[in-house]
Amino acid sequence: MSKIKIVTDSCISIEPEIVKNLEITIVPLSVMVDGVLYSDADLREGEFLALMKKAKALPKTSQPPVGLFAETYEAISEEGDQIISIHTSHALSGTVEAARQGGLIANRDVTVVDSTFTDQSLKFQVVEAAKLAQAGASKDEILAKIEEVRNKSQLFIGISTLENLVKGGRISRVSGMMSSLLNIKVVMEMVDHQLQPILKGRGTKTFTKWLDTFISQAEAGGRKIAEIGISYAGMADYALGMKERLSHLVAKEISVLETGSIIQTHTGEDAWAVLVRYE
Repeated sequence: MSKIKIVTDSCISIEPEIVKNLEITIVPLSVMVDGVLYSDADLREGEFLALMKKAKALPKTSQPPVGLFAETYEAISEEGDQIISIHTSHALSGTVEAARQGGLIANRDVTVVDSTFTDQSLKFQVVEAAKLAQAGASKDEILAKIEEVRNKSQLFIGISTLENLVKGGRISRVSGMMSSLLNIKVVMEMVDHQLQPILKGRGTKTFTKWLDTFISQAEAGGRKIAEIGISYAGMADYALGMKERLSHLVAKEISVLETGSIIQTHTGEDAWAVLVRYE
């Protein structure tokens, strides 16, 4: 009997036990720090940040090779199997295109999906797809669910310095802020693959102001929240404080996870993300 296999990439932030239980395959990206190449799959929690802080230059991230995708698809599929491969936004990485090319080389039935998000917003889509795959849903049913989850998700990110984003070319020096203000705190929302600034200021009160507003709007009603994820780069203290304040908005336990090396390269230290999926 043919099966549907779910594949994603290491820009996802997800608990290892969920990956194991739902039989999700993760293809790792890599990052080069001072000439040394590290696979995202081999870095332990906190290890990359320590490397980046000591690095002479901003680490360079790299999407998985096309051949690695081809090998992965070949390894996990048998005749008749279908693969749904869900990946981080093309605006952040060329991974989704590498996955498409890998599918062609592997000559397997591979459907590649651009999640338009990353981190735990990518997780939301992957987990729902994997649950349906295990339940025996069809490819069309799974793809419809992925689209539904995507349309009901939001990604907010707080950055303590714009330096890494500017150096990495992920935001322009004229993206509504003066390039000289690299040390301001900025809250952005990811909309249509792009990070859009929604609040900026000095000090953590900028983050507190955004959180107060988000909670007030959520409490006022409207869209019911199905789940919230919180990701962080650096120490978990601030993220855990956010979890405490947000917990009453959702019945499901809020996941607090360290984001991967690829995202940390772009955000720098002391960044956080609040990822929301609505019912």
